[in-house]
Amino acid sequence: MTGPTDLPTLPGTPFAGLLDAARALQDRTVALRRAVHRRPEQGLHLPHTQAAIRAALADLPLEITEGKATTSLTAVLRGARPGPAVLLRGDMDALPLTEETGLDFASEDDESMHACGHDTHVAMLASAARLLAARKDELAGSVVFMFQPGEEGHHGARFMIHEGVLDAAGTRVERAFGVHILANARSGLLQLRPGPLMASADSFTVRVTGKGGHGSAPQHTIDPVPAAAAMVGALHTMITRRVSVFDPAVLSVTRIQAGTTSNIIPETAELEGTIRTLSEQTRALVRAELPKVCEAVGAAHGCRVVADVEPGYPVTVNDDRVAAEVLRLGAAVLGPDNVELLADPLMGAEDFSYVLQRVPGAYAFIGGCPPGVDPAEAAANHSNRVIFDEDAMPSGVAMLAAFALDALR
Repeated sequence: MTGPTDLPTLPGTPFAGLLDAARALQDRTVALRRAVHRRPEQGLHLPHTQAAIRAALADLPLEITEGKATTSLTAVLRGARPGPAVLLRGDMDALPLTEETGLDFASEDDESMHACGHDTHVAMLASAARLLAARKDELAGSVVFMFQPGEEGHHGARFMIHEGVLDAAGTRVERAFGVHILANARSGLLQLRPGPLMASADSFTVRVTGKGGHGSAPQHTIDPVPAAAAMVGALHTMITRRVSVFDPAVLSVTRIQAGTTSNIIPETAELEGTIRTLSEQTRALVRAELPKVCEAVGAAHGCRVVADVEPGYPVTVNDDRVAAEVLRLGAAVLGPDNVELLADPLMGAEDFSYVLQRVPGAYAFIGGCPPGVDPAEAAANHSNRVIFDEDAMPSGVAMLAAFALDALR
């Protein structure tokens, strides 16, 4: 880490000993993480996960409310003195995978697994709440703890925003922060950048309709297959010729389906894929151009085309000032060698973006590569063999707590 964020650890700062305090909670953190890992739940309705979180927070001086449309959980900690509110977030949901890690606390559900580390996010946020509750006399304001279901494609953050999570303390939160564990980064390493951190994620489907017939007589048909194939190349060309290289986009056709057997020209063909961008401007451009390109190629082949773009998550954009503050906090709490300013965004997507659209804040990664494993070779997030180093969790706990302590001094 270089530049103005390159600060040494300073003895006697408000954050001295914070990482040790987080490590002292490790047994609780691990216990909750493993309980949630054993019983993963997908989507917006996670009753067992919600109950486990509520039990873990039961002895703390928190105002707890449960979601109505989902099984979200919001907890508010009031500081000793009046002041603003800040928000800390952890997502809760699992993925549709069969776990093959061999862990002794592996998933008990053959169809679900915490392959993205949300079980660690839950545990880190709960322990951050415990750590902050012990220091509530140091807080001038309130902390909102956002335990969110439905991050994996279900727009859970949007549901919680609609139900008032940003105003849960009685006043609009002024800053927000969240962390995400990464299996392909050194354990305990904090990584983030100002500006775009993660991409938007929209999906598209294109249905091409022609006229089917016998494979031996294509002249009597309108074959949708070459039309669909031409669209793949045309869409890739569109990205290189319509989108600025300084504000890039990724478009991938991930599914092509047509026909039933070797001697029949089908009536229809379908394309499906994903669009990733790092600005709302480029996102809007690609979403507008894709149907035009497909319809024009289809017309050239005599086919009818219906192209739909399904909006996904927006670009995750870190506030420049808040990101710089988190980098400085990371140096103070974790040490300068455990903080990295990312040069480039990641092209994955994240629905904490909905919060960051409304509140200045930051999102950061915490490395969780298992010991003795090269991060480049580790099974990645979303793999059914991914393993996260639990010893990385105190770093996340300490950073979440430090963010609130710093903002509410």
